[in-house]
Amino acid sequence: MRVAIGDPIATRRSRTSFLTDHLPELDRRWMEEAIREAEAAGARGEVPIGALVVRGGVMLARAGNASVGRRDPTAHAEILALRAAARAIANYRLSDAILYVTVEPCAMCMGAALHARVARLVYGCADPKGGAAGSLFDLARDPRLNHRIPVTAGVSEEACRILLQDFFRARRAGPA
Repeated sequence: MRVAIGDPIATRRSRTSFLTDHLPELDRRWMEEAIREAEAAGARGEVPIGALVVRGGVMLARAGNASVGRRDPTAHAEILALRAAARAIANYRLSDAILYVTVEPCAMCMGAALHARVARLVYGCADPKGGAAGSLFDLARDPRLNHRIPVTAGVSEEACRILLQDFFRARRAGPA
């Protein structure tokens, strides 16, 4: 899109374009990176969930689940990525950043994203038993809260779902 400098419509548009002009192709590209983080987490014996924080087309942080290895129930991929992104920009507010996650965030992770004022959430597959971005709870759009997060769900959904299903199928089967 060509923009004339000083054009008031273009200026308004560019200020919000990171929210409205997201291309499904770009979301898929970033989700592929999150899937790589999830695969690495699964290889370490963690539930295979990966997350990225992206701002202005630049990845600020990436993480995979690490609760088992760190012996920390809060070491979810989203929490780790949000913490690293905040450190990277020296600000706990991530108001112009997009959080990409392979699985719908839980209530804890949605709470952290809301407190960080994340601009947008993109996730792969839903979590009907614990998802807090529309499945079990909808903290992203709760009118009682002072921040809302636009959500794009279902990006690379099948790949994200298969990763989880294969992980838990292997765990149920026991050691080989």
